Amino acid sequence: IMDGSSEPFIKLIDSVGRVKQEAPRRVLVINDEIKVGDDNRGAILRPHRSFKIRFDIEFKDPAIARQYAKFDFNKVSFKDEIARARTFGFKDEVEAMHKAGLGRGGSLENAIVVDNGKILNTEGLRFNDEFVRHKVLDSVGDLFTVGAHIQGEFVGKKSGHHTNNELLRALMDNPTAWELVPEEVNILNKIPKISKAPSQPEILRPSIA
Repeated sequence: IMDGSSEPFIKLIDSVGRVKQEAPRRVLVINDEIKVGDDNRGAILRPHRSFKIRFDIEFKDPAIARQYAKFDFNKVSFKDEIARARTFGFKDEVEAMHKAGLGRGGSLENAIVVDNGKILNTEGLRFNDEFVRHKVLDSVGDLFTVGAHIQGEFVGKKSGHHTNNELLRALMDNPTAWELVPEEVNILNKIPKISKAPSQPEILRPSIA
């Protein structure tokens, strides 16, 4: 679990370098909107010209409260903006897990621990909105289990791994909602045709425009 983020993995990849492959990267183009969940918790995939994520979280603890973030990964770097965001948990939950013999590797070294409005990690946060950024990190990882780069917008409200997996299963169950193409074809010719602008999704009403 390293430090609770994906930064150690990024560093390992950078340390050995990358090799360009002859085959073009595959891109899964979202053609139609797919939605799971309800007004309280859910996720959406819908057509977009790039890979974009919008995420909204809300917790009772005031250290987190409500956070909203959006990232267009054609314009920002995952490495710079997302990779360093750590997973998080609550002191009482961590203590309960340890008493049950679970999560023994979990500590302040690999997670942000919150307790009644306080961040217990002495170094504090890496980003002011690190909590929602880690949720974006989780979503990127979940979405890429589909086996291809995604061209589309993901919108999440309080969603987690289970909801994200449910969304991908719903997508795969609707073969007309997506198309798998080589990246070199996708860039110029496979921008989704949208007859009208998608309406604001019911499951996400962000407090930040």
